[in-house]
Amino acid sequence: MNNLLIFLLLKDWLENADDSLEQRSFQNSVRNLAESHLSHGNLERAHDPNFPKDVAKLFAKNGLMGITLPEKDGGQGGKLMDAVIAIEQVALVCPRSADVIQSGSFGPLRTFAEYASDFQKEKYLSRLLTGEIVIALGMTEPNAGSAVTDLTTKAVEDGEGFRISGSKVFTSNSPDADIFLVYVRYHDGINGIGSVLMDRTMDGFTLGKPSKYTNGEEWCALYFDNVFVPKENVLLGPGGFKKQIAGFNAERIGNTARSLAVGEFAFNAAREHALTREQFGRKICEFQGVQWKFSDMKIQIEAGRLLLYRAAINADKGFPSSKDTSIAKAFCNKAGFDICNEAMQVMGGMGYSQESLVEYCFRKSRGWQIAGGSTEMMKNRIAEDIFECRFSQRPTKK
Repeated sequence: MNNLLIFLLLKDWLENADDSLEQRSFQNSVRNLAESHLSHGNLERAHDPNFPKDVAKLFAKNGLMGITLPEKDGGQGGKLMDAVIAIEQVALVCPRSADVIQSGSFGPLRTFAEYASDFQKEKYLSRLLTGEIVIALGMTEPNAGSAVTDLTTKAVEDGEGFRISGSKVFTSNSPDADIFLVYVRYHDGINGIGSVLMDRTMDGFTLGKPSKYTNGEEWCALYFDNVFVPKENVLLGPGGFKKQIAGFNAERIGNTARSLAVGEFAFNAAREHALTREQFGRKICEFQGVQWKFSDMKIQIEAGRLLLYRAAINADKGFPSSKDTSIAKAFCNKAGFDICNEAMQVMGGMGYSQESLVEYCFRKSRGWQIAGGSTEMMKNRIAEDIFECRFSQRPTKK
């Protein structure tokens, strides 16, 4: 091995070691903050359908909003891995509050920060990063779910802006959102898709009656009746779809991190239960059947974490790869749910009761197998990488 190669390997090791030390310190800081401010009231937050704006303001004061955004835009200039660490540490104390990390560093806010004009950033970004306002993504439509390119919400040019007509469903945080990043169609074809920014107060923009997800959180249908959106509120014009959907891989990393973290929360709760609960004159952790359940859960946690970390670390700048993200999401979404299910089984009636957060984690983790790209869609993406070709889900044209 020549001296240059030794030098390069040593340099790489030292750089990674520095990152590891910084991230370990960051991990401890986030965990301490969560235990100090979020441990009390974590059950109540889980059962509150409203977005926890108080938590967003707490995180803003402590540098946990905009973790992955550049410092010039008011963010923290961190890596995707830093945001994953924050989600994990918060979720291990207060599962519901981890959603604020997702909202503040992933999802529509990250896409907005990536492509927004200076005018748009000045108008919205600082208030988003202080927790003053909330942004939501209007993407799914009644007839455009996994087949998102079938969306029909139209943007028709009208003078110095566009008239928007259509509707959206399953928009998370919509009851509490102040602005919406809305996918629209400027003209036919995939290159006709882009996005606009809409204030909920715009004329012709109405929200339907709130409906509940299984996890207790609420969403509203969004209705656009010839809503005028000025051109300065256009985020991405025609041809912007591929840029938008690339950002969805970052959304999926946050989804993946939360699903595994709530699984680990349930694992820890069940472990404490197994160490103290006695039946037939013995602690239930002494039964081999229970021990095997915990062994299986631990294997899933450790394997999922490796896949999650690989996807996050490989995305050291820009957006993560579709392959890494799809593998991590498909595995961790199922693992998180399975772990919550087994933890509930170990805890029996207490695990099934709303007196425990385990049943919330069970309900919460189920949704991530659908949201952000279903497990089946992730497997489609993985298969395309395996066979090095794209498999259309649409019928063959005759």
